[in-house]
Amino acid sequence: MSAYNEIVENGLWKQNPGVVQLLGLCPTLAVTTTLVNGLSLGLATALVMAASNGAVSPVRRYIPDEIRVPVFILVIAALVTVIDLSINAFALPLHQVLGIFIPLIVVNCIVLARVESFAAKNSPVPSVLDGFMMGIGLTLVLTLLGGMRELVGRGTLFSGIDLVFGPDATQFIVTVIPDYHGFLLAILPPGAFIGLALLIASKNWVDQRKAASAKSDSLPLAPVASH
Repeated sequence: MSAYNEIVENGLWKQNPGVVQLLGLCPTLAVTTTLVNGLSLGLATALVMAASNGAVSPVRRYIPDEIRVPVFILVIAALVTVIDLSINAFALPLHQVLGIFIPLIVVNCIVLARVESFAAKNSPVPSVLDGFMMGIGLTLVLTLLGGMRELVGRGTLFSGIDLVFGPDATQFIVTVIPDYHGFLLAILPPGAFIGLALLIASKNWVDQRKAASAKSDSLPLAPVASH
């Protein structure tokens, strides 16, 4: 269980793809104009990562090293195609918003990196968990960044949820700042860079606080002088 706990912790925090490894910055910066967009693309990426790791791990010993990477990309491309067509079939408006960034999951560095560094060296169950948790870690970053940009840029949360669940879902859109005229910079690419920088800085601050606390706890107590 300790190995599985480490996989979960690495995916969500220690090796988070969005704020530690800084992989897949193209969709991270381009799609996260709203919370719903970031969450949707993150979950799609998580499903692809879990499925690709699970598909590669059982056959890893039968793939020659010379064609390893092309085979991995072929598997990822097939899975992304399934996800792309599924979103197109069941959530066409969302598919139109996410656009080219769904097919671009094929060349996302995060997906190929986990297949190459983990699934190609480990058994199926840990590989599936690793891919899924790395994807969920990225999803958290995309969702937080999208929420921050949407809140500052539009004063709302869950804008665009009707793209996923239909027109009736507009009642779930939360207007946090009424009569807000918007802040365009947050919606534009510079806002994505600023928001991501704040997330990275926040994580580093938490890590430094935890390290300082652990260091102070490990220091021996000073002896009490006797009179």
